[in-house]
Amino acid sequence: MRTQITTNVAPIYRLLSLLLAGAAVLTAPPGQAAAPGITGGGSAPVFNLTAQPAYLNQPDGNQVYAWGYGCNGAPAGFAPTLPNQNCGSMQVPGPTLIVTEGQTVTVNLSNGLPAPAGNTSILFPDFHVTTSCNAATPSGAQGLLTCEAAPGGSVTYTFTATTPGTHAYYSGTQADLQIEMGLYGAVIVLPSNVPGVCAAGLPVTNPGGNKAAQAQWKETDFRLAPAAYDHPDSCYDREYLFQFAEMDLNIHRTALAQVMAAGSCTAGKPGCSLAVPTEPYHPSYFVINGRSMPDDMDPNFDGVYPHQPYNGNPHMHPGEQVLIRVIGQGRWQHPFHEHGNHVRILGRDGNLITSTSTITYAGTTTPAPALAGPLLFTTDTTPGQAFDGIFYWSGRGLNWDAYGHNPGSSDPAATLPCTPDANGYNTGAPTAINYFEWCQDHNKPLQVAPFGDVPAGGPATLPDPNIFTNGAWYGGSPYLGPDATTRATGPTTSLQPSNVQANPANERGFAFMWHSHNEREITTNNVFPGGMLMMMLVDSREFVIDESM
Repeated sequence: MRTQITTNVAPIYRLLSLLLAGAAVLTAPPGQAAAPGITGGGSAPVFNLTAQPAYLNQPDGNQVYAWGYGCNGAPAGFAPTLPNQNCGSMQVPGPTLIVTEGQTVTVNLSNGLPAPAGNTSILFPDFHVTTSCNAATPSGAQGLLTCEAAPGGSVTYTFTATTPGTHAYYSGTQADLQIEMGLYGAVIVLPSNVPGVCAAGLPVTNPGGNKAAQAQWKETDFRLAPAAYDHPDSCYDREYLFQFAEMDLNIHRTALAQVMAAGSCTAGKPGCSLAVPTEPYHPSYFVINGRSMPDDMDPNFDGVYPHQPYNGNPHMHPGEQVLIRVIGQGRWQHPFHEHGNHVRILGRDGNLITSTSTITYAGTTTPAPALAGPLLFTTDTTPGQAFDGIFYWSGRGLNWDAYGHNPGSSDPAATLPCTPDANGYNTGAPTAINYFEWCQDHNKPLQVAPFGDVPAGGPATLPDPNIFTNGAWYGGSPYLGPDATTRATGPTTSLQPSNVQANPANERGFAFMWHSHNEREITTNNVFPGGMLMMMLVDSREFVIDESM
């Protein structure tokens, strides 16, 4: 299914919230996502983490007992800078560790889990790791896979961030239980040699045009870097991190019951251990960054979710390259579908996918190593695997002028020009509202001869099925931008002017549902809608995307 929803955002949120029993109508502006995390400071970053228990909030009202990694003391810094940033004693996912390629990274882990939980640890599967168990005077106990911290103890892990990209970290101790309980997180390694073309800014037909458009509308740059890899074709304009997992409520409840029954026992003594069955496995919650829809569309660091600080709500303007960083942190594979376009995979687990031969397209030859990752209709999030991909949407092929231009209008904004670049887009006017318009659709009306239109000889004026196909999710206008309906049709029209329903008042965009293609995974405890579902919001240039929210 490849359905485009033309809408303003508020009606979507109202519909979804009303479908949830007892939910209040949402009227606040939607939060954006970015890829927030913590930095370790200096050229040899150090991260002090602790594993502790807490409760996770779910939209059905449940508070789920969980374990997670958090900061043991204040981190050296945060990136990017967002309001209300914090790194408490426990969160799910764990703090995103942001480092640079080539740096030596140290992670000190303290075990603050209940004594019956036993030892815990961290694996960094994409890197060669040395641990304090390797030292002459070892700290910690050598486990099956890595050095482990006993209850109340600590261990140290050191590795070199050899490859850029997105990587997972997670517990290497009794993983069927500890990862399920929430002991997982992400490492983002930034490239040490950002290609010059990426530093100059996209698009390549007008370098820096996207940055100029961003500056025109006073938007802040929340990227961690201009490129995902040390490769000129890995430039991007925005980035979002999504960690997919699921939770079996029975496992979490059983763990809590056994911890409570053990009381303040001494680790290692008889009766001070857990025997939580993890099979058969029947997850009831499907989460993105620890939250289910609609919670995943609330702001980062929202106080309602003290142990789930990261959201999942991507946002973009037409023509921008959006980097999505994805990790499968759970036990199941999740077929995730990004409506609006395919996703070009750049690399997996920090391994850039390239070709050993040159590629010739449209008369242009790209020297090796050229990017060779696939375009995917559905991106499978495989347990333990991370990938980086580029999502792109421009409005090309809509077959009507999404900006509402009308050559017969007296409104100057309705007669803006569209000068195609070599690829057919209006990239030479970065300060214009219709920057990156697909010029082939410029001035095209929505309908040349509406079906059933009385002047065209029909018996009655009927709604166009292409407009109303989305039913109650249709937001009143098929145009992009708060004033586009008025520009296209004049002040009197049967269509809702774009600024009537909009909330916030200047927003009128296209919303693409991003969701799991496993139907059960878009429920919360078997109630739809919920789970692994969010919206990619595409807005006209005059709407300021504030990713600090």
